[in-house]
Amino acid sequence: MNILMLSDVYFPRVNGVSTSIRTFARELRRLGHVVTIVAPAYGDIDQDGEFEILRLPARGIFFDPEDRLIRRPALRIAADELARRHWDVIHVHTPFRAHQLGVMLRRRGAAPLVETYHTYFEPYAKHYFPWLPAAPLRFAARSISRRLCREVDHLIVPTQQMREVLERYGIATPTTIIPTGIDLDEFQGGDGARFRRLYGIEAGQPTLVTVSRLAAEKNIAFLLEVARALLDEFPNLVFIVAGEGPDAERLQAKGRALGLDGHLRFPGNLDRRTALLDCYRAGDVFVFASPTETQGLVLIEAMALGVPVVSTAVMGTAAVLRQATGARVSMEDVPTFAGHVAALLRSPERRAQLGAAARDDARAWSAPVLMRATVDLYERLAASQHP
Repeated sequence: MNILMLSDVYFPRVNGVSTSIRTFARELRRLGHVVTIVAPAYGDIDQDGEFEILRLPARGIFFDPEDRLIRRPALRIAADELARRHWDVIHVHTPFRAHQLGVMLRRRGAAPLVETYHTYFEPYAKHYFPWLPAAPLRFAARSISRRLCREVDHLIVPTQQMREVLERYGIATPTTIIPTGIDLDEFQGGDGARFRRLYGIEAGQPTLVTVSRLAAEKNIAFLLEVARALLDEFPNLVFIVAGEGPDAERLQAKGRALGLDGHLRFPGNLDRRTALLDCYRAGDVFVFASPTETQGLVLIEAMALGVPVVSTAVMGTAAVLRQATGARVSMEDVPTFAGHVAALLRSPERRAQLGAAARDDARAWSAPVLMRATVDLYERLAASQHP
């Protein structure tokens, strides 16, 4: 099959959607399909050569400088060029200019259009537009979601929780639940001791790690409060906060205000093939508390590397943690969450048991296992267009 993937975000922009798209594309290629990705241009970047990537001219976004918005004139040019090629399925991953391009191609009869609802936008709105009243923002997020979903032939959602959100919105577009999963072969090894040496963390120092975009909706500020609560019992605790984002300066300032100077490490974005693996393995416990995740991929990555997890369970994280035996689920309450972490920090034996169980948990989220459902959906959609 020839599959066209459209997105408003892709590497070098690091986030869960970029990771999801690349995982999809790699698995499809392994199964013998041809994939083309259309994404914004980010300036001078290296093409990875794994599959065709078409970069469209884009501009910066004032409230989110990491991202790019594809320029509107580029859409029509791209639609003209792409409509002349054969596609079996068009798969959109984001609801902005990429969605518009997908709808343009669908109207030209290029191929059936499927869209993955990656992001739960309703809770995001209050963080990015805090000066606007909450109720109109929620109404707008729901109304826009309904309009966008009506314009596609089929929706993919990563969890049952996300399907229920769309049902509450009154969206009737056919929907299939397909988590992205991860390539377990990529999450092997890792040298936690090397990472600790690099960042001045002693071998026996109790260490927490989280991997996330540094943005308000990821709730990292809560995890800083958890780290502060743990200092009384673990005065040499270190908390590694890996990632980049618009909230970085505020989080660093909050860390200083909480008296966490010397206890925090902010290594930024890390190479997924090397330093990121080391970072995960450097942690005694992986901690996470975002209420907006639709997939919770970082939890699966941590588990695949044998790192025990303490996390809240909301949306995508609830799906990942529902049957996980290598994790501890906590409510979003600082003393309760800190208590779960402290119990693991006190017991190397318990951490080892949970780490071994976490590796078993991760196998259920292997991308090759989950990709078969995606290919089946593509084939059904393609057959419906050309019976």
